[in-house]
Amino acid sequence: SILKFVLQGDSTGLSPFGNPEMVPGVPENRKFQGPMVGHFVCVDGFGSPSAEERKAGLAMHGEAYLQPWVPIRAGKEGAQTHVTFAVDLPLLHEKFTRTFRMLDGENVVYVESELESALAFDRTANWAEHPYLFPPFLEPENTVVDISGVKSKTREYSGDRPRLKLASFKDFDWPLAPAKDGGVVDVRAQPPGESWSGHTTTLIDTSRRLGFVTAINTARGYVLGYLFRREEYPWVQNYMNYMPNGWSGRGLEFATQPFDLPRREMVDLGSMFGTPVYRWLPAKSKIASRFLLFWARAPEGMRRVDDVRIEGDSIAIEDAGAGKTLRLRAAAAQGLL
Repeated sequence: SILKFVLQGDSTGLSPFGNPEMVPGVPENRKFQGPMVGHFVCVDGFGSPSAEERKAGLAMHGEAYLQPWVPIRAGKEGAQTHVTFAVDLPLLHEKFTRTFRMLDGENVVYVESELESALAFDRTANWAEHPYLFPPFLEPENTVVDISGVKSKTREYSGDRPRLKLASFKDFDWPLAPAKDGGVVDVRAQPPGESWSGHTTTLIDTSRRLGFVTAINTARGYVLGYLFRREEYPWVQNYMNYMPNGWSGRGLEFATQPFDLPRREMVDLGSMFGTPVYRWLPAKSKIASRFLLFWARAPEGMRRVDDVRIEGDSIAIEDAGAGKTLRLRAAAAQGLL
């Protein structure tokens, strides 16, 4: 997991993944999440295992975040610092390898990953990146989320779940989600003084080569964002858990699948909105992914993100309505194209 992500020279030390020391009067919920904090990876599996998989030893969200990661190389070459980890997934008979790269003077981390199968037959793979936002970066009204997609759906739930705010398994256009009471909820930001949970998925705009998801704290002036290949992560899941004690959490989960559901259910579903809900991992082969994340001070007056795009050796983060564009140097961003 990326547990803390801070700006060099920033005296506040603010991290999008939570600073419990800054909110001492609020009980911290992260300790109840176990290793599911910060930005962690869900591979191979996302959500609860089936009853049979659970009996065989599989846990929630796959094996990778529960196994020991071994650093296999690290160093600095010119302006680039890099570190590579590998982790064996013994129950799934797979190996996961991840490299982090940073360039001096940039606000960007480049992440490259490979998943390798040791099995002699093709199989489906379920893979999600799970950034988890916590206070004080996550604040009611002030922290707003934007996604490069419109076509969305709420997660399906059964039974009586009093804390659920949203209607079950309903289509909508981001960010106006249907509520259980028949109303509409703008899910870009947490409403003030409310305690509830909800889960949505949004299909990345199919006309785009690269998708994005961002979160801005408009009061504190920080922006977190991810830029990734749509073919590798066609879905962004928006998980909201707004707690009455003030320590809320929000997942911005870009993934191969629209919801955190077992493998068999994804195979049965096959596709949603005409888009596959899993990737294939061929026999004795590897599949890969690349994405970048950025953490920076937002320009004064930036209230939303309408686009994130690569422009030469930079990335541009644009609020078209406010006429604000943040440009961050990203010399290796062309590798995503």
